[in-house]
Amino acid sequence: MRFGVLGTGHWATVTQAAALATHPSATLAGVWGRSPDKVADMASRYGVPGHTDLDALLADVDAVAIAVPPDVQADLAVRAAKAGKHLLLDKPLALDPAAADEVVAAADAAGVATVVFFTNRFVPSIEQFLTANAELGGWYAAHGTMYTSIFQPGNPYSGSVWRKQHGGLWDLGPHALSVILPLLGPVVDLSAAEGPRDTAHLLLRHEGGAASTLSLTLDAAPDATSFGFSYFGEHGATTLPEWNATQVEAFGNAVNALLDVVATGNRHACDAAFGASVVHILSAAERARSFSTIVTV
Repeated sequence: MRFGVLGTGHWATVTQAAALATHPSATLAGVWGRSPDKVADMASRYGVPGHTDLDALLADVDAVAIAVPPDVQADLAVRAAKAGKHLLLDKPLALDPAAADEVVAAADAAGVATVVFFTNRFVPSIEQFLTANAELGGWYAAHGTMYTSIFQPGNPYSGSVWRKQHGGLWDLGPHALSVILPLLGPVVDLSAAEGPRDTAHLLLRHEGGAASTLSLTLDAAPDATSFGFSYFGEHGATTLPEWNATQVEAFGNAVNALLDVVATGNRHACDAAFGASVVHILSAAERARSFSTIVTV
């Protein structure tokens, strides 16, 4: 399958393009971006055509891997779907629930496959953990902490405008929800509070009565970073395992997942519809922390 990468930033260059360039069942057939200089640099790095005209790239590929800010991604995904291209999307799918829903509708109408790269879900150790514990069942509580510190000199994401504006809720929230929802189920309502250093604290109530809490920030003090998820249920307590894959390997697994959807017609657990459901939760959390109220998802 011939893939085009939409985006020329750090993530697109070192993860998406790198994985596609070495994938045994996919071909990196071109890159697209809004900056001619960045397009030329990335195209030269991988020896593929570079485009600033999206329609020209879409004419040469079967699928797109999108790695652009989420407020840009939705429109590009709709255009690609209407052109009949399969979609390997990034998280969050969009910053607006209506835009996320438009991606789902466009993909369904065109009959194209969709997979959203929720990174954790394509790491074998984590996906195996979630699958086994979802089958076990009985989980009634979970807590996740994601305190990172990206706005430091030398960090490749320190200049990210959308991350600076929307913070850990929107950048880390999808990662957190991707490993909470499979065990505790859909969210029905939530409350949220703002903490120091742009920290978002969420209390989520799930279908069936389970509850979870999340604490998220991209701007933790450099010596106060932390990452961990704990789960509690009728069979005991457990924690999310460590990764056993690199980010490039995880993206390669996401490519495999999209290829499988195309071949079988089976929807993937992390499809655009799941991505849209996460956007709805994050949007509700944004409203809840702005107004200090409980919001129904």
